[in-house]
Amino acid sequence: MQIAQSTENPPEPLEQRQSAAPLAWALWGVGVLAYVVAVLHRTSFGVAGLDAVHRFGASAGILATFTVLQLLVYAGLQIPVGLLLDRVGPRRMIAGGALVMAAGQAVMAVSTSVGTAVAARVLVGAGDAMTFISVLSIVATRFPGRLAPVVTQLTGQLGQLGQVLSAVPLAALLHGPGWTTAFGSAAALGVLVGVLAVAVLPDRAPGAVRAAAPSLREVGRDLAAAWRTPGTRLGLWTHFVTQFSSTTFALMWGYPYLVSGQGMRPAAASTLLTLFVLVNVVSGPFVGRLVARYPLRRSWLVLGIVAINAGAWAAALAWPPPAPSWLLAVLVLGIALGGPGSMIGFDYARTFNPPGRQGTATGIVNVGGFTASLITILLIGFVLDALSPGKAFTPSAFRAAWTVQVLIWTVGVAGVLRTRHLTRRHLALSGD
Repeated sequence: MQIAQSTENPPEPLEQRQSAAPLAWALWGVGVLAYVVAVLHRTSFGVAGLDAVHRFGASAGILATFTVLQLLVYAGLQIPVGLLLDRVGPRRMIAGGALVMAAGQAVMAVSTSVGTAVAARVLVGAGDAMTFISVLSIVATRFPGRLAPVVTQLTGQLGQLGQVLSAVPLAALLHGPGWTTAFGSAAALGVLVGVLAVAVLPDRAPGAVRAAAPSLREVGRDLAAAWRTPGTRLGLWTHFVTQFSSTTFALMWGYPYLVSGQGMRPAAASTLLTLFVLVNVVSGPFVGRLVARYPLRRSWLVLGIVAINAGAWAAALAWPPPAPSWLLAVLVLGIALGGPGSMIGFDYARTFNPPGRQGTATGIVNVGGFTASLITILLIGFVLDALSPGKAFTPSAFRAAWTVQVLIWTVGVAGVLRTRHLTRRHLALSGD
């Protein structure tokens, strides 16, 4: 039993103070604002999916490719961005990410072809990749250890307010003034955030010295050290298994599923997406407090969230469409817990790695959920194409398409169980 109790809580040289300075909260607030806008950019194509079918004449498979490429770029850049973050600090990364995403939205605003629209989403994915882990670096360097899990949860969940911006005002602009105005406004907001980040955020934490440019050998050494740490891989699989369903729902197929798969009116679907975000925001600090209070039981919390998530989907898919509104609300409640659950993966990265490579470890963890998400989005698109004649997404097609999640859950749970065992064995052997 002693080994089991030390599995997920290695010694951690943290500050003794229990509160953060006002400056830390102010800097974190700017970082969260940047992340809110990043999530707006990330999820904007989800609410525009049905409009994009008509604008670009795209099938479900092609439509899924837009978001898959965006996520592929995002996931592929996580490790390089993490390595770079450890060297240059959050200001340049957050400001640069905001401006790259703004460029992508500006291209999308004037795009009339599939090629330019894909290029726009690639830019959004590249800028998005630079934002979240940079904000987490502010948390890791400015907040004491007992407060960090809660602030990490707040970062992830407050960022989801960006989805409210895409589900409500952006959707209103899209269905009012039109496509160009909607995406042009998003681009302008991105430029504003980039300028604010340059003006307010510091290059590095107090007392930190910027490291010299690393050699390729040093980069490889840091990356290998982070990967060899079993806790880093446990964080990756935690992120993989908890995040993909909520990301797939929010980023691509949730709004079309509610409208075409369940027959909801667009306004009602937007309301459920807003509920999704609110549940994220409310439940995030609660999960963070559980992580801080019971650090020895983090993996059990992860598995419990996965069970709730899968159970909510099982109930919704078992009911012949259209499902009643209350059941769809329950589904949204269950899916929404995946966001806070995925934040636990970053807590593993923080507690199992020294400060000098936390950006790298966080990047590795962040690959997990977005890799699972892009695979799920693509598989759902393929199933919809196969079962929807004439590009009309039918309720039965959506019902079948969402079952592909079973495969991802199976792989993810197996990964969590395996790396948890390796982490326990590693800590037992090291005497921690």
